[in-house]
Order: sequence, then structure tokens, then C-alpha cells
Amino acid sequence: MTEFLIKKFVNNYAQTEDAKVRENYGLLSSLTGIACNVLLFAVKLVMGTIAHSISITSDAFNNLSDSASCVVTLLGYKLAAKPADKDHPFGHGRIEYLTSLVLASVILIVGFELLKSSAMKVIHPETVRFSWIVLISLLASIGVKFWMCGFNRKLGRRIDSSVMLATAQDSLNDVVATTATVVSLVLSAFVSWPVDGIMGVIVSIFVLFSGYGIIKDTISELLGQPADKELVSKISDIMLSRPEILGLHDLIIHSYGPGNLIGSAHAEVSAHDDLLQIHDTIDEVEKEIYERLHVMFTIHMDPIETDNQEIEEARKMMKNILAQIDEQLSFHDFRMVSGPTHTNLIFDIVVPFECKLSFDDIRKQINDHLNQQKKKWYTVITFDRDYTAE
Repeated sequence: MTEFLIKKFVNNYAQTEDAKVRENYGLLSSLTGIACNVLLFAVKLVMGTIAHSISITSDAFNNLSDSASCVVTLLGYKLAAKPADKDHPFGHGRIEYLTSLVLASVILIVGFELLKSSAMKVIHPETVRFSWIVLISLLASIGVKFWMCGFNRKLGRRIDSSVMLATAQDSLNDVVATTATVVSLVLSAFVSWPVDGIMGVIVSIFVLFSGYGIIKDTISELLGQPADKELVSKISDIMLSRPEILGLHDLIIHSYGPGNLIGSAHAEVSAHDDLLQIHDTIDEVEKEIYERLHVMFTIHMDPIETDNQEIEEARKMMKNILAQIDEQLSFHDFRMVSGPTHTNLIFDIVVPFECKLSFDDIRKQINDHLNQQKKKWYTVITFDRDYTAE
């Protein structure tokens, strides 16, 4: 069913990096959500009135809020699809993250209101009227919501949309909520406890936690996360497949919304190779990364000495020193500048976020090791972070 709808309503559905295609996926998801949720709201409102059930009525208004969320989501996809302009040269893709925050906020409001009304039902319980037509209607709504969960999850994974994945989670919340409502409806016919209110409290707490989870994940996206390991591996493989590139470091990926990635890296090349030839190779690599991975990529060339025995020995020594301090440490851009009184060792150290040592501690330990060599070696160290680690 999902594949049929995608092929029917999304032109060029396989080109998920295209902004227009993403907009059409969003249009399909939103309109489907509006239609299903309005229908479920109407059915549950009638059933809640028949059964005198606060949990069914609350569930109905939960579906109505889902419809409103779909309208907000639709607007978000429309805005995110806007092309880049002079005020927003990186496009408007991050609007999708803001839409996720709005959706999560609606979920929290619904959860809080449901918790409040359910608590009142526990304190002041009312008799719930069991009805087969109500039960059948609720079971049917569970099936609809379960399908909507799978539908939005499939679309969300296909176009890497946090909004659709949040919508899928919201649909799963509704499945749990309506299931609890069914349980309370059945149990109310056999026990005198305030089952309706108790189930409402349980469901509302579940809804509140799911809303919090969506907000947490979305804020993490906005603040900036490490690049995907698989993407980093593919970029590294492309770069290192060229014999002119001896190594790479300082790989950084910036996300400006789903499908809009900009990255950079430093490529280590021989200081003795032809500059124009290497520059041509770098251009080809940047083009290949964009065509294969859809990442706008910039590569900086770092020339390194490959046939200087003194530098090689000093590099091996520094590798051993860092391994003794912390095996997670690595270095690059290693150079030696000799003078009449001393020699400067110039290099960058990559310090993982997990490392407990401060930069000053690392620098001091390195200098202590070098002083044992009884050579006039001074260090000029730049400290980096690993922006690809998770």
C-alpha cells in the first residue's frame, strides 16, 4: 500500500535528495495524516459520548491535535523546500527540525491535558458504558494508527526526515493510547475500580516521555552531531583510493537540513609531487564525493616530507610518546623547523572528547618526554577535536 501511494503521488520518487521530491513526500505524509486523523477524531468523539468515557474522548482530541500537527508539518515541508537566497545561502532545510519541535510541543501539551483529565477521573470516577460497536470502532482505529506508524516510518527513513519519524512515533503512541482505552473499556464492565482514569494516566505519561524524546533528538540535530560513520568511511575510501593522497585528517561534516551536507577535510600529499597534478586530483575527488554521496566537499592540501630520515624518526618518536600518554591521541601536520639554537617540532594533536587530560597536561607530558632526549627540541602544538567520533 505504501509503495503504491509513493509511486502514485511522488514523481521521481527515487531522487530523495531533490528538494521538490522531498516536498512531495511531505505532502503525501501530511495529507494522509490529516484525512486519517480527522476521520478517527469524528468516530472516537461519537464513541466516547456513547460510552461516557473520558479516555475515549481524550483519545479523540489527541487525534484532532495530530491533524493540526500534520498541517504544521505540511507548512514546514513547503518552507524547507524554498531555494537558497542571499539571506540564507545554505537553504531552508533546518526548518524541518523546527517543525519537529512544534510537533513534539503539541505532543507534550496533549499528554499534559490527558494526564490532568485522567487524574480527575481517578478522583471522581464515572461509570463507563460497554458497547460492542464502541469496542469494534476502537480496534479498527488501532489498525489505522498502526498502518500510519509504518507508513510514516518508511517515508521518514527513505528521505531521512526527522519530522516523519517523529510522526511515526506519535502514531505508535496513539496505538498504545487506544489499546489502553480498549483495556479500560473491557475491564470497566467487570470491576468497580476507576480503570478508565488509571489507564488514562498511564497513557499520558507514555505520551509525555515520547514528546520529550523527540525534543531531545531534534535539539541534538540543531546543536550539531558527529558525522555518520558510514558516510565518513565512504568519504575516506574515495580520498584514499587516489595514490597521490597519503592520508587525511580534520574531516568535518556540517548538516543544513536533511540532504544538505557540506564538508571539508585535509589531504596529506607529498611535498615533492607536482602541485598542478595534485590540484587536479583534488578537484576530481571533490566532484566524485558530490556525485556519489551528495556532499558539497572542499579539500585542503597538506604537503608532508616523505623522504627525510630525521623527520621520520622524530615522527615515530612522537607517535610512541603519545601512545604512552593516551592511546586515543593521534597527530598530523608534523614538521621540523631547525634554527641555530633549537629545533621547533610543529604539529597538531587530535584529542577525543573521551580523553580526561587537559590540553596543558598533554603538552606538559610531551615536553617532559622530549627533555629526556637531551636535544634542543621545542614544541608548537595545535589541539584539534575529532568531529566524526560518536
